[in-house]
Amino acid sequence: MLPDNLAVDAPPMGYILTMASEAGQDIRFTEPLYTLTEAARYLAVPPNTFVTWAEGYQRHFTDRSTVKKGPVVTAFPGKRGTPRVPFVGLSEAMVLAAFRRSGLPMQRIRPAVRILQEKIGLDHALASQRVYSDGAEILYDFAERYDEDEIGMLVVVRSGQHVFRPVVANYLQRISYDDDGWARRLVLPITERKLIAVDPWRGFGQPLFLHGGAPLDNVLARIRAGESLEDVAADFEVPREDVQEALRGAA
Repeated sequence: MLPDNLAVDAPPMGYILTMASEAGQDIRFTEPLYTLTEAARYLAVPPNTFVTWAEGYQRHFTDRSTVKKGPVVTAFPGKRGTPRVPFVGLSEAMVLAAFRRSGLPMQRIRPAVRILQEKIGLDHALASQRVYSDGAEILYDFAERYDEDEIGMLVVVRSGQHVFRPVVANYLQRISYDDDGWARRLVLPITERKLIAVDPWRGFGQPLFLHGGAPLDNVLARIRAGESLEDVAADFEVPREDVQEALRGAA
């Protein structure tokens, strides 16, 4: 269990590099699909924030000890600008993005991640369906035990049950899970409506429009090259309003 002073050490290396044994050779866990910059863009998260999630950070101070924190999402080692984030890492980051969107500061996100990993009992706990089904109850109990008001604000009580606040629930409802309980598809939060999804078994995991199936990057590239929105939408058979909203979200 977490100590009473809430000290949160870096996750074990197995959390970062070793794929969950139950995943086997599942491409969701084994294939690096996204660069850190791409993953940040798909989740509408500042690139520097995503880097700290994927690589951790170390801060030096003149008047106290160095602070070192480990990664909180799965990423492979490698050079910046090369694909390093598997689908499971993007799924984990989707949950972190939800917590961040709710206003929870990063220093409180890390204890929340740690307790979910501990209680759920899986290395890739944030990509498990149990976050959706049990996460609110787990975090509420944690917040009550440690008097963590900020973490407790992720949860509200409805009809006698503890559920995530709407901003968090909206993100989690964009995650579809497979029969094995692991995330299978993400509907990206860069648009308010549910328009663009990533699925590791479709289009090499790249973002595709739900209506028409066109690759997001191909559509945006043609518009940015000067073609009209109407022509591009017609060519890819994507509703014009979907392309327009995606263009705003990806700006």
